Amino acid sequence: MKVLVTRPASQAAEWAQALRGHGLEVAVLPLIGIAPPSDPAAVTVAWQSLAARQLVVFVSPNAAEQFFALKPARAVWPGSVQAASPGPGTSRVLERLGVPAARIIEPAADAAQFDSESLWAQLRGRDWHGVAVLIVRGDGGREWLADTLRDHGALVDYLSAYRRAAPTLGPGEQACLAAALATPGAHLWLFSSSEAIDHLQQLAPHASWKAARALATHPRIAERARGTGFGQVHECRPAMDAVVACIQSIEA
Repeated sequence: MKVLVTRPASQAAEWAQALRGHGLEVAVLPLIGIAPPSDPAAVTVAWQSLAARQLVVFVSPNAAEQFFALKPARAVWPGSVQAASPGPGTSRVLERLGVPAARIIEPAADAAQFDSESLWAQLRGRDWHGVAVLIVRGDGGREWLADTLRDHGALVDYLSAYRRAAPTLGPGEQACLAAALATPGAHLWLFSSSEAIDHLQQLAPHASWKAARALATHPRIAERARGTGFGQVHECRPAMDAVVACIQSIEA
């Protein structure tokens, strides 16, 4: 069984390497493209005023990578500012880009999910009245965390650091997609985003998914896969060990 990693290209390669290290057959088939923000100047301004924030929330590894890709020369992460991450993948990117680990807030390692709700479990005990928070994301997304912070008195702004787009598949990726459609029983789709499923439908609008299998790393993603028509949909935590264990149980 070949596992199809559908994350954006920069994260897909890391996941594919880790899964191969566990002896799994893997192919990279990114189903979300990442493009520069519509207003790069807004990112520069955000860097210049970063020290005025108490907390910056990065919603994904892409948010962190794209925010730092537009970092002005000589800019550094202010020591007074904390960064918040929805999970270990984003935290690793932030550390690699220069944010001290001690300044990063993330969900508990054993959280059922790595998402906004699990992050809020780490933030909720603080006094948020008058606290300036910046949420770095793509072009749109869930409002839950921002709404929750505002309900607790925080002053929340959004920053769009990148744009999500439909993927452009190269010849090898097109061949991979064709093989997955032709032999669905020999493939397992690994989904970490509902948007990836939407893009897959756009790439193969007439495909039947009844014989296809999917592994989703969040209940909302699993629901989208079932709604799309996938015949088998498995769920697990988005941690690597949980994903590997689930894949191995499917293969057994």
